[in-house]
Amino acid sequence: MSVAPMSRRVIALVADWVLCELIVAAVTHHSLASGAGDSHYFSTLYWTLLVFGVEVWLLTAISGLTVGKRLLGIRVIRINGDRPGFTWAFLRTLLLYFVVPPLLSDRDLRGLHDRASDTIVVRI
Repeated sequence: MSVAPMSRRVIALVADWVLCELIVAAVTHHSLASGAGDSHYFSTLYWTLLVFGVEVWLLTAISGLTVGKRLLGIRVIRINGDRPGFTWAFLRTLLLYFVVPPLLSDRDLRGLHDRASDTIVVRI
């Protein structure tokens, strides 16, 4: 398996975020076109952060695939080839919230969040 390029990872991340935003906006009755003028804007923002984290954590732990990763043909695996599991996926997701660790990568294109959780993102 080859390491997934950064462009696919970013697009997968954006796809996951948009999916979570659409789900939460439908539940909170927030109009995405109205922006911050809507009274449900901040509740939608906070719930989207929560839903995004849960989605990434659970789907990465169980299968190594989120919806965005599946669409882009990439997956998260442990260095030994196993699925990440709940503990390592939680650490990886937590570090993903800090934004900077995923942007700092080594020569193997592993971000700091991947190095800390002993994972790598590969093409399927």
